[in-house]
Amino acid sequence: MFLHEVHFLWERLAEEQEFRRSYPFHLPAYQGIESIRFEKPVTFFVGENGSGKSTLIEAMAALCEFPSSGGERQADEHSQVQEFPLQRILRLSWMPKINNGFFLRSETYFNFASLLDQRRRDPDFVGDPYSRYGGKSLHEQSHGESFITLFQSRFQEKRKAIYLLDEPEAALSPMRQLAFLRLMKGLTDSGRAQFIICTHSPILLGFPDAQIYTFDAAPLQPILYEETEHYAVTKYFLNQRERVLGDLFQEDDHTG
Repeated sequence: MFLHEVHFLWERLAEEQEFRRSYPFHLPAYQGIESIRFEKPVTFFVGENGSGKSTLIEAMAALCEFPSSGGERQADEHSQVQEFPLQRILRLSWMPKINNGFFLRSETYFNFASLLDQRRRDPDFVGDPYSRYGGKSLHEQSHGESFITLFQSRFQEKRKAIYLLDEPEAALSPMRQLAFLRLMKGLTDSGRAQFIICTHSPILLGFPDAQIYTFDAAPLQPILYEETEHYAVTKYFLNQRERVLGDLFQEDDHTG
């Protein structure tokens, strides 16, 4: 692991108590938390929408100087780093410190693909912006195809890198998610990559020997794969599909 720990320095808000009562500081997952340790090459953040997992990975990405809309570390006018409130109290501990990597936000992926197109049209841009992303515009592929192209092309570099990914499964079919697991395994076995991923996917969560933190606890804490709601609900649904749907639709009939 390159990023070993994230520290929450609450003393920075000692004289600003109103901030501790505002978003995202008031979220249950952050109450009493002092640090998060990364002890595996792959770490997952899980939890309900609004629990704070994406908020944390966004702040971490900002501290890594990745563009707020996603992408790699670039110092140009198209790749602005937004300041997030949570990053005010975070400190990242590295060994060694690395600058290479990628921040993926599914919700702003369109913007990143457009940025590459913009660079291709820019006569002052040196090189081919598509060369590290499959050789053609990501907009010329389906959403799922462009995602897997990005993973297969950009994540295969020989340099050490950290990848912060927010719901990468959004555009991936189950088979493509399995392909992504294989890619991750090859990179982590090489010692060149560390992944920190927000996800709702029980497939991705099944990565062998991964570390999982749940944001549905107060404070956030480690959890086993089989203890996650994602695993339990999916397993129960697959094994008891007719019963689950019957109970679900019966409730709708009563409420209607």
